[in-house]
Amino acid sequence: MHNVYARVNGLSSLWSTCIMVLLGAIALSSFVFTANPTGKIDVASLKVYNAKARRYPFKQEEIGFVKFNITADLRPLFHWNTKQLFVYLEAEYTNAQGVNNTVVLWDRIVRRREDANIGLSSRNKYKFRELSQSFKNVSPTEFVLKYNLMPYVGLLTYGEAARTTGFEMPEALDAVS
Repeated sequence: MHNVYARVNGLSSLWSTCIMVLLGAIALSSFVFTANPTGKIDVASLKVYNAKARRYPFKQEEIGFVKFNITADLRPLFHWNTKQLFVYLEAEYTNAQGVNNTVVLWDRIVRRREDANIGLSSRNKYKFRELSQSFKNVSPTEFVLKYNLMPYVGLLTYGEAARTTGFEMPEALDAVS
């Protein structure tokens, strides 16, 4: 006869195996659901100003300000294994030295399907600046609305909902005091 500890061990290993198989099936079933979110980005204005560098007060740098309108329907991304979406707007460009840059300008966490229909007019939430301190001779900037789908169980999924054509960076203006 088996003692109590052997029976508890057998039951717990059976249940843990069943739970692991169930979680694996949930993770694999997420790949079956394919969604095609739609979106549109309109850049209302793109301005560049001269400003004092934060760490070096006697040095000048250029800071970009973007006003944009986003309309996106991300509801198709929500299914029974979606925990939340991380949605963000990126600016992609190549600087004068030939280095590809991506700068996050705005982000939002969407936790419910009802909130996944985004329509907003806003400006950049984070500072838009070039590490070389000047936007001169950069390639045309493209603005991209991207998302990161975070499931309850499984792998993170990245995607793109909208992309604009290239915008030329304007000449820097003097900062208003």
